[in-house]
Amino acid sequence: MQLKPISQQIVAVVGASSGIGRLTALEFATKGAKVVVSARSQEGLETLVKEIQSQGGEAVAVVADVKNFEQVKAIADKAIEQYGRLDTWVHAAATGILAPFEKITPEEFQQVIDVNLMGQVHGAMAALPHLKREGRGALIHISSMEGRRALPLQSPYSAAKHGVEGFLESLRVELQHEGIPISVTSIKPAVINTPFYNKVQTKLGVKPTGIPPYYEPSLVADAILYVAEHPTRDFIVGDVGKVLDVFQRLSPELLDSILVLVGFQGQRTTEPKSEGAPNNVFEPIQGYDKVEGDFGNLAIPSVTDWFDKNPPLKWGAIAATTLGAAALALLATQAANKAS
Repeated sequence: MQLKPISQQIVAVVGASSGIGRLTALEFATKGAKVVVSARSQEGLETLVKEIQSQGGEAVAVVADVKNFEQVKAIADKAIEQYGRLDTWVHAAATGILAPFEKITPEEFQQVIDVNLMGQVHGAMAALPHLKREGRGALIHISSMEGRRALPLQSPYSAAKHGVEGFLESLRVELQHEGIPISVTSIKPAVINTPFYNKVQTKLGVKPTGIPPYYEPSLVADAILYVAEHPTRDFIVGDVGKVLDVFQRLSPELLDSILVLVGFQGQRTTEPKSEGAPNNVFEPIQGYDKVEGDFGNLAIPSVTDWFDKNPPLKWGAIAATTLGAAALALLATQAANKAS
């Protein structure tokens, strides 16, 4: 499966007004791609397009609510109208509510599902006809490590991201069966320092936070640009995400116990925030059309992401580690035999 160089691509980025989506659109444009950016925030899109154009890039904006398929379809249609085709679709739009399940209303739960799951479905539905017509392309969906391991106080978000994982697995196999060379990637970030925790609704009485450590949005944007050129099934961003994945596979019960200890207090700051404070669950809110959030002091680097973008070195390191462990085990066995 061959994907075009980024400099030759037409890219749609959905959820582009802030955070991961905003930085991703900027990086695509910097590398020569022509981008169609979309979000609910018209103000955020206008400042983004101006920033891209000021750096010599090309971009157009489409205000859209991903709950509405026709509005999502208009994003893809704009790419065709403006640039003649679509090569890559990046879907990053998301919202959330941090609250005990019993305090979440049916309407709130449904809204998070509609944005975080059905929005992703609408994106794929809108993009696929154009990618198929081109005969290749990339669907890049921003999921979450909560698609692998749910967290307390985030039941609707975790449910939606689990749904995204199931949807992408099914779609990927259908495209393979049809023999259509379209790359379907799930990007699974760990906790990222974006305005997400400023914008979501909280019923905790305080401003919410992710369970530290954080990683910077640039790690996710770099992963997105990597998979836009290199077909990849899954890309976990952040060392802690990979550790969490291993623990979930080995012992979900152990993770349950750990999250009982750290999952509740770990998602609360000491900053008071009322249940009625402005949030972006049902409508966009102003003031957060930026890339980074408030937790840069808790951000750390990640080593394993670099290896994932350099597979030969990654597998070489794994092989060397395995051989080293086998050699140590052999030496230990020989020493024990001599001693006996």
